[in-house]
Amino acid sequence: MSRLREALGNLPDSVFVDVLESDEAYLFVVDVPGASADSVDVRVEGRTLAVDARRQKAVPAGFDYHSEERSLFLDLELPLPPDATEADASASVDDGVLEVRLPKRGAGGHSVPIEG
Repeated sequence: MSRLREALGNLPDSVFVDVLESDEAYLFVVDVPGASADSVDVRVEGRTLAVDARRQKAVPAGFDYHSEERSLFLDLELPLPPDATEADASASVDDGVLEVRLPKRGAGGHSVPIEG
């Protein structure tokens, strides 16, 4: 898990990711403020978890941006622990928080469905 620990340590200050572990699975918790299930894509590509999120925003009538500090996009790639598998993986987005559950033991590669 040292590759994952190193990748987490190298994330920009504006990206928040927690990784939790149980006997059966890993849980990746990623802050994606302003994103919904429709604007988030989660994939397992080889031994990498890839997350692409797009923040949806609307500018109120009569207002223009004076400054904008929050990024509209999040492109995140994290190496997976050696015993993580995408088989039976699940993901959900609720209130700007993405949770990706990856069971332990196994191999493969496919898109991860996201519940909204």
